[in-house]
Amino acid sequence: MTKTAVDTDGSRAEPIARRGLVIAGILLVAANLRAGITVVGPLLGEVKTDLHLPSTAVSALIGLPLLCFAVCSPVVPYIAARWGMERALGASLALLAAAIVLRSVPWGPALWIGTAGLGIAIATMNVLLPALLKRDLPHEATRLTGVYSAVQSATAAAASAVAVPLAGVTDHGWRLAFGVWAGLALIALGGFLPQLRTRATSRQDVAAAPQSHPAGQSSPWRSALGWQVTVFMGSQSLFYYTVLTWWPTIEEAHGTSAARAGLHQGIMQVFSIGGSLLATALLHRLPKDQRPAILLLVPMVAVAVVGQLTLPGAALAWNALLGTAIGGIIVIALALFTLRTGHHGSAAALSGMAQSVGYLLAAAGPTLIGALHDAAATWTVPLIALLVLLAVEFVAGILATRDRTLA
Repeated sequence: MTKTAVDTDGSRAEPIARRGLVIAGILLVAANLRAGITVVGPLLGEVKTDLHLPSTAVSALIGLPLLCFAVCSPVVPYIAARWGMERALGASLALLAAAIVLRSVPWGPALWIGTAGLGIAIATMNVLLPALLKRDLPHEATRLTGVYSAVQSATAAAASAVAVPLAGVTDHGWRLAFGVWAGLALIALGGFLPQLRTRATSRQDVAAAPQSHPAGQSSPWRSALGWQVTVFMGSQSLFYYTVLTWWPTIEEAHGTSAARAGLHQGIMQVFSIGGSLLATALLHRLPKDQRPAILLLVPMVAVAVVGQLTLPGAALAWNALLGTAIGGIIVIALALFTLRTGHHGSAAALSGMAQSVGYLLAAAGPTLIGALHDAAATWTVPLIALLVLLAVEFVAGILATRDRTLA
């Protein structure tokens, strides 16, 4: 083989290897986005009993990370502009591993400090993954958004499924079930190290980092399109976390046993993986205008809610439909950060804005829906309120998925 041929082969191999490292790193990071949160729900009763906590304090274990998402998301683009995306993501993985270990330590404040650290770490990853895709893999961003969403759904379902069995393995109980997920964060950090080394000494790293105000790009906070994407992200987040919190309870109130309701939620999570892949296929066919996807998916959610209201005996079917639809909608919402922007800095800014508002709503949503149930003494009124929320989500989704980009 001639020297020219060797050089040609090498020039081809380098971008292929780089692409593989980026994709592997993204998927490893994505695997850590929900597992540390979804492992908590099945063990709330055990945590409450062990630490003698009131119900309001225990519920904060799920609400606190969402508040961290809301507070930290707007700040993340500024941090990444200073450090570079790889460094920020690597630091967030290290923080996540440390936080998961800390909240498993038998020291009272550690549970809350660790939970807050977990929220900060995941907020950073949530905001920067779309920007990393926009920068390094712009032509594959929508497809890979669906793939990494499916990965995070799969690990979330696995964390929920194994939480109780893991807690019963040793006397450490819930602490072991919480703490083992630090290993997944360390695995992701190990897989991300090659990218950290590649860019650690590169002068291009700062230039490639998402700037908080990219030249020639307006702030999404002053853009109608930015607010349309944000309202869509916020309404779907509010709906998702409300369902995650209350849907099994709603089923039980309609006559389903607690064990079967819990099983149904696991099935919902599994179907959400299929929904992520469905949305990926839809985005591939709808590269510019994604309104047909909204016309399909949001009405599917509404059918599931109306079905639970009018025919609760078919709860399994409604869970399957609900999981498929919300799994797809989440992918659409995340993909809009890259589809509605022309620069990876704008993608990070829009992601920070939309996720800040979205998770602020998500943190308040379950509490508000619970209060509405207490006031009405029935789940009918909260379910109707969810249908009204879906109407808002539908309108915002139609506006946000038009063929437009931030000016």
